[in-house]
Amino acid sequence: MVGGDGRAHTLAHVLARTADDVVVSGGNPGTPNAVAAPPEDLDADLFVISPEAPLVEGLADRLRAQGKRVFGPGADGAQLEGSKGWMKELAAKAGVPTARHGTFSDPESALDFLRTMKAPFVVKTDGLAAGKGVLVTDSLIEAEDDVKAKLAGAAFGDAGRTVVIEEGMTGPELSMLAVCDGTRAVPLSPAQDFKRAFDGDHGPNTGGMGAYSPVPIAGDDLVGVVMDRFIEPVLATLRAEGIDYRGTLYAGLMLTPDGVKLVEYNVRFGDPEAQVVLPRLSSDLVDLLVAAADGDLRGRQPTFIDDAAVCVVGAAPGYPEAPRTGAIIDALDAVDDLDDVLVFCAGVDRDADGRLVSAGGRVLDVVGFGPTLALARERAYEGVRRVGFAGMQFRNDIAARAAKEET
Repeated sequence: MVGGDGRAHTLAHVLARTADDVVVSGGNPGTPNAVAAPPEDLDADLFVISPEAPLVEGLADRLRAQGKRVFGPGADGAQLEGSKGWMKELAAKAGVPTARHGTFSDPESALDFLRTMKAPFVVKTDGLAAGKGVLVTDSLIEAEDDVKAKLAGAAFGDAGRTVVIEEGMTGPELSMLAVCDGTRAVPLSPAQDFKRAFDGDHGPNTGGMGAYSPVPIAGDDLVGVVMDRFIEPVLATLRAEGIDYRGTLYAGLMLTPDGVKLVEYNVRFGDPEAQVVLPRLSSDLVDLLVAAADGDLRGRQPTFIDDAAVCVVGAAPGYPEAPRTGAIIDALDAVDDLDDVLVFCAGVDRDADGRLVSAGGRVLDVVGFGPTLALARERAYEGVRRVGFAGMQFRNDIAARAAKEET
């Protein structure tokens, strides 16, 4: 495993069910078997890359050049997340339904286009911004100021010097993860995440404050539509471009009144979607990822337990704009007596005294499981109450609506 986020901890946990040994290169101190050695210096039967940044920077290519088996796209395919403008162009080639949009590096052209749009206005950094480079607002003035700040490099540095401006879409969001072998793709269970920082979908966009799976409104028919219209066409277009895409293809979707539309593609397991999807696997994740890395998913069909999963993210106070870190985390074992609760570590480190402390915006992922979303949600929040740290920020409404609707 490569990565120090909560998704990497989750992947390591699920892979360890069947792998003889799982080592986490660059893992945080809360993740078992974390080592500081770079992946290029390690030997393993399979390398799985969790975060997007090393994929965009070509880590998968470097490891494959060493003859290693890798699950994760090369730098060419990782452009799907590394450049939102490039992603939009590829989606258009694939005939994928998405929002009206434009890509700009010139402020005047960007503002002219923005003023032709109707609220809500969506402004995105073209490059990587850890899930925080998106503004959604009903205020034209706020959108104009955001465009200016991003293109000037004041908001996100070079990642924001090109922006994508989109029409706002309405409807429930849906996250679909598919495992790809370069030619074929198989779907994982759908999930829904919560991007806004505060209850009721208020506040700034974040990397994700929670998620749940399965999604009651996303049955087999909708999964089939997503595979037919959003996953397989873009995989075929990548192949036509000479890109051998072996890794996760994440489709962020909006279920609009006009049908399903693409919000974005990511090139790795979602975070925090991975925390609710992967632990629900009843089939062998190691076998699945090895088959994808080897380019032959024939005969593989992931299966999942019936139980639901709900993840609540415990974030540092001030997240996402200015997270305050250094709070002592001393109660991770407080959930050991709780059935069906897991805690995954994300932004954590050790202080000079060896104590586990908060060291990032999103710090802990608390996941509850149960036969219903309501019970899974209840267990997740019981875990949150036990493992908190000083000033911990979290949403109180993760999966609340879905839990209510299932009854």
